[in-house]
Amino acid sequence: MTDLVVDPERFIHGEEDPAGPLIPVVVSLTFPGMNRSAHDLALDLTVTAFDEVRRAGGRPRLVDSAAAAPPESAAVCDEADAVLFLGGGDVDVRCYGYTGPEPRGYYGVDADADRFCLDLIRESVRRDLPVLALCRGSQLLNVAYGGTLIPDIEDWRIHRGPGGDELMIDEALTLEPDSRIAAILGRTEAIVRNGHHQAVDRVGEELRPVAFAADGIVEATEHRSASWVVGVQWHPEEAGADVADRHRIFDAFVEQGRGDR
Repeated sequence: MTDLVVDPERFIHGEEDPAGPLIPVVVSLTFPGMNRSAHDLALDLTVTAFDEVRRAGGRPRLVDSAAAAPPESAAVCDEADAVLFLGGGDVDVRCYGYTGPEPRGYYGVDADADRFCLDLIRESVRRDLPVLALCRGSQLLNVAYGGTLIPDIEDWRIHRGPGGDELMIDEALTLEPDSRIAAILGRTEAIVRNGHHQAVDRVGEELRPVAFAADGIVEATEHRSASWVVGVQWHPEEAGADVADRHRIFDAFVEQGRGDR
C-alpha cells in the first residue's frame, strides 16, 4: 500500500509571497483503508488547497495529522498566522460519545489523528488564530466544542454521489444572512460541491449553525466569540466547485491571517 501514501514533497514547492501569512495546512496524507480513489481525491484536494492559499498570498505549510510523530499543537500555533483543516476519513465515533452499532460506510478512522486535530483546533482558537475547517475539518471543529455528529446520513442522496468516482455532487444550501460565510459569498443561497455521509448533529455550544441543506442538515458553523473561525462541510477546493466562490473563501481566510501585519 506504500504507493497510496500521498508524497509530502508534492506540496513543498510553489511560488509564494515571502511576506505572506504562514498557514499550516492540516490533513492526513494516509488513513486506514485508503484505496486508489481516496488517494487520488486526497491528492487533488490538497494540491488545490495549497495552490489557493498561495494564490491568495499565503504561505502554506503541510502538517500531516497521520504522521507517526506529529508536532505539538503549541509548536504549530507558535509559527502560524492562521490554520487550515482539510477533509479525510470519518471521525472516530468515540470522540463524540456514540455507542450504537458501527455506522454504515464507516471508513478511514484514525483515532490518533483525530486527537491531534481536536487539540490543535482548541489551541488555535484559544490563541484566536483564524481557522478555516473544510469537510472532516468542520466535523472536528464541532466535536472539539462538545458537539456530536450524524454517523451516517440515512437519506444521503442530496449530500453525495453514489460512490467510487462519483462521490461529489452539487448541493443547494441556504446561508444565514448575518453569517461570515454569507458575507464572503455575497448571498444567502449557494450551490456547493459536497460528498459526505457524516454531518454535524448537535452543534457545539460555542458554535452557531449558519448554513443548511434542504433537509435541514447543518452545512456550516462559526465560532460565536472567536474573531474568525469558520467550518464548512462542503469542498470549495474540489475541481467541480465554483471557482469564484473558491477564490472568495480562500481570499477571505488568507486576509484574516494577515491581521495587523
